[in-house]
Amino acid sequence: MRPDEPRFDPVALARAEAIRTEAAANADAQRIKAEGEAEAEKILAAEKAEEQRLENEKQRIANERSALRFKREQAEQLTKIEKAEKEREDITRAREDERRQAAEQQRAERQTAADIDAAETKWRHMALGFYTVCAIVALPVQVAAFWSPHAPWLIAAPLMLEGGAWVVLKGAAAAVASHRPHWHYRLIAWILAFIAAGINLWHGLNAFDPATAIGTAFASIAGPGVWDLHEHGRIRKRDGALTRRERKAQKKAARAEAAAKAAEELRRAEEKEAADKAAAEARRQLAEARAKEFPKVWEHAQRLAAALGETNVTEAVWKRAYRDVEGTDPNESADIIRMRNGAEARVAAARERRPVNGSTSQRASQVPGVKKPRVYKPPTRRGVRTKGDVKYTPGASRQASITAKQTAAKKDEK
Repeated sequence: MRPDEPRFDPVALARAEAIRTEAAANADAQRIKAEGEAEAEKILAAEKAEEQRLENEKQRIANERSALRFKREQAEQLTKIEKAEKEREDITRAREDERRQAAEQQRAERQTAADIDAAETKWRHMALGFYTVCAIVALPVQVAAFWSPHAPWLIAAPLMLEGGAWVVLKGAAAAVASHRPHWHYRLIAWILAFIAAGINLWHGLNAFDPATAIGTAFASIAGPGVWDLHEHGRIRKRDGALTRRERKAQKKAARAEAAAKAAEELRRAEEKEAADKAAAEARRQLAEARAKEFPKVWEHAQRLAAALGETNVTEAVWKRAYRDVEGTDPNESADIIRMRNGAEARVAAARERRPVNGSTSQRASQVPGVKKPRVYKPPTRRGVRTKGDVKYTPGASRQASITAKQTAAKKDEK
């Protein structure tokens, strides 16, 4: 190499190249980092925007649900209010209908009572008028019958008969009004009426024609009779007497009630008979079951019942006989007590995870114990263990296999 030729240091060139490469790598790394940070910021901003959008969407949905819930509740409240208003209107309308019906019923009752009073008043006036007309018709014949120039005072006799009947009938009316006996007043009035009718008939036939005699006699009876009929109706109304139709309906209802009562009694008797038969059959089956299952107790119970004077084995006799033979009440026995004790011992052993007889579980010598050291020595032949010396249960074999695998795995890890 000539002295004037430029000289290059390879190490410097390599270092410069390494510096340029490192600078380019740093620039690329910074660029990539900046791009990554920018991309990350974009992604973060997009995620935040998406989160905000989702949050806004959730808020919108929540607002819509709240609005819908409010509308639904408002509609339900309006429906309840309308229903309450309708019920109130129905109640008010029903009350108004009841008041109107009650008023109409009272008006109808008052009208009926007024009609009845008017009819009774009219009937009373017509009966009184008819009685007066009959007295006017019958009185002249009686006056003619009693008239005598030698005894003019006898003309008062017809007035006495007709007036006496009227007075006695008024006495009967007073007795009816004061709730006193009235039959004798009415009897006297009818006697006076028949006397007057007999006088009219006798004198009419002798002094006049038969038509006059019969007509005046009928008038003497018809007047008091019609008035007494009026008083008879008033008495029945006062006493609450039933009409023929009402009495017939009452008898029919009584017969129906009696028939229903007889049918009910018959049904009860049949049910009682069936119940008695069922009870007797149940007692028979119970006696057969007791005699079959507990022959000694049953035989003793029969002897005990005969000794106590019982016709059959009652529950008291059976309990006493069972206690005499078994020593306990019927729901207990020595076998039952032993069975219960055994079951309770098994349950206690299962809860404590131990055998019922108190022995330890079968476990091979190579299976590590839980708390106590190994004390079991397997059988050997001439001091050396051989294959088949120890007999394992299936559960012990599975447990030994699992334990061996776990021990080998721990050794491999170490």
